[in-house]
Amino acid sequence: MDNSMLAEHFGMSSAWEQWLEMFIGTESRHFGFDVETGKRHHTLVDMGTEAGGKALEAAGTTPRDIDLIVMGTATPDQLMPATVNLIADRLGIDDVASFQLQSGCSGALQALDVAHQMLSTGRSRNALVLGAESVAKHYDTNMDFGNTDSSYAVNTLLFGDGAGAAVLSTDPVTEAAVLHPPLVRLVGMGHEPGQVVEWFGAGDRGLHDQQTGGHTAVTEDYRAIENRVPEMANEVLRQLLENLDWDETEFDYLLPPQLSGRMTKAIVDSLSVSDIREISRVREIGNTGNAAPFFQLERALPRMSRSDRAVCISIESSKWIKSGCAVEKV
Repeated sequence: MDNSMLAEHFGMSSAWEQWLEMFIGTESRHFGFDVETGKRHHTLVDMGTEAGGKALEAAGTTPRDIDLIVMGTATPDQLMPATVNLIADRLGIDDVASFQLQSGCSGALQALDVAHQMLSTGRSRNALVLGAESVAKHYDTNMDFGNTDSSYAVNTLLFGDGAGAAVLSTDPVTEAAVLHPPLVRLVGMGHEPGQVVEWFGAGDRGLHDQQTGGHTAVTEDYRAIENRVPEMANEVLRQLLENLDWDETEFDYLLPPQLSGRMTKAIVDSLSVSDIREISRVREIGNTGNAAPFFQLERALPRMSRSDRAVCISIESSKWIKSGCAVEKV
């Protein structure tokens, strides 16, 4: 759905639509639900299963080859059973180590880190790693945005649905990309959360104030995010390059945080890296949370030649987690 479609549905004025394009800088996004009715036509399990199946096929791997599955998400379909286990069941993956990480935007790289470490110990050989988000329960399809404030619009219109997946293996593969050890650091001590997401959502049906305590489903300190995220992204880039003994001229592709079109541009500008090819998807598909790094990798990897290197950065603003990883075409 592009901005004009959302503006029409939610009763937004032309000024609102212009604000949406200028302030957020996201032009369109995909939803796994019907904006008219709120009915879901693709759950997180549906999307994760499709992404996981495509990853297995692209890797030439069967479900029986997988002995580890890890998923990062902030929006599971249910508290239990874990979404990752339902995806494994649909894909025909069984008798494996299974982990689901409840995390915001850094969850994808946390999942890659967990898988990388377990593969490095020899406990597993082939891992399916997923990141996925569904914003269905946080959309009140009856909301009139003409009578609400901009902070609510940011939290609602910034995001889109999506799922991504990758197969990691200890087996040598010709012309594959090598994943270097990811970087994940919690740096939120003494800082208020930049975003709080409750267990309920604005689009949930049948919830009453006494059940929710009168709390807003999602709150966001956008100013704090604007102030902290570029600095944290710089810290990730410098620390990754130091860990890998690379300098700023020794990588070719940058996969920056995918917060919004406007914020992503500000982050890239702050990194001050020249002659680096940026791979971003946020303007066309919105902020897809833990799916975003996989969408970026999907576009970057086919473009990379042998010895090319890519650096991916992701920042979670809920309690401030900085994360990053690097891949190298061999």
